[in-house]
Amino acid sequence: MEKYVYMFLHLFTVSYPLAQSFERRITYYQKWRFLWPAIVLTGAFFIAWDVYFAHLGVWSFNDRYLLGYRLLGLPVEEWLFFVTVPFACTFIYEVLNYFIPKDILKPYVTPVNWVVGVGLLVLAVVFREKFYTSVKFGLTGAFMLGHWWAFRDRYLGRFYLAYLVSLLPFLLVNGVLTYLPVVSYNNSENLGIRISDLTGVAFFNIPIEDVVYNLLLLMMIFTIYEMMKARQTAKS
Repeated sequence: MEKYVYMFLHLFTVSYPLAQSFERRITYYQKWRFLWPAIVLTGAFFIAWDVYFAHLGVWSFNDRYLLGYRLLGLPVEEWLFFVTVPFACTFIYEVLNYFIPKDILKPYVTPVNWVVGVGLLVLAVVFREKFYTSVKFGLTGAFMLGHWWAFRDRYLGRFYLAYLVSLLPFLLVNGVLTYLPVVSYNNSENLGIRISDLTGVAFFNIPIEDVVYNLLLLMMIFTIYEMMKARQTAKS
C-alpha cells in the first residue's frame, strides 16, 4: 500500500472541494472554465522547473511511495500536484470570497506585498550560492512586484487571505511528503531551514523555501484565474 501514498494525498486534497463543487451557494463548477487555463499555464511553468531541478539533483523522489510511472523524469503524482493543489486552493479562495465578502486585508496588502517582494529579491542575491533558494525567492519577489504593477491591490487582499488559510492543508500534505519522505531535498541547494526547526514539530520537515514556492504557485494561479473571469465579464 505504500506505493499509493502520494496518490492518496491527491485524493485527500480534492475530495472535499470536488464534492462541494455543485453546492448551490458557491457553484464552484461554474468557475472551472476560468480555472483550467490557469492550471495549464501555471502547471507548464512549474513542471518545466521541476524537471530541470530534479535533473540537477535539487530534489528527488522516493519510489517506495510512488506508483512507478514517470514522464520527463517526474513521477505522474508530481504532475498531478499542479492540478489538485490549485483546484483545492481556488475552492478555498471562492469559499472565502462568499462567506467574507469584505476585502478585509486590502488596507495592508500594498506595503506587505512591497516589503516581502523586495525582501525576497534581496535574499535571492544574498543567498545566490543556494540555487533553489535564490531562484525561488527571486522569481517570487519579481512576480509579486509585477502583479502589483499590473493590478495594484485589486485581488491581493483576497489572495493573501486565501493563501494564509491554505497554509494549513499545505502543511499537512507537504508534511507527509517530506516526513516519510516522498520528496527529499539536497540541502546544499537550500538554506537547510525546516519548518520543524521553527515549530518544534518533527512532522513539518518542510524546507522554508516551500512556503515561498506555494506563494508563487497560488499567486500565478489566482492572477490568471481572475484575468479569465474579468475577460468573460468584459464580453458580457
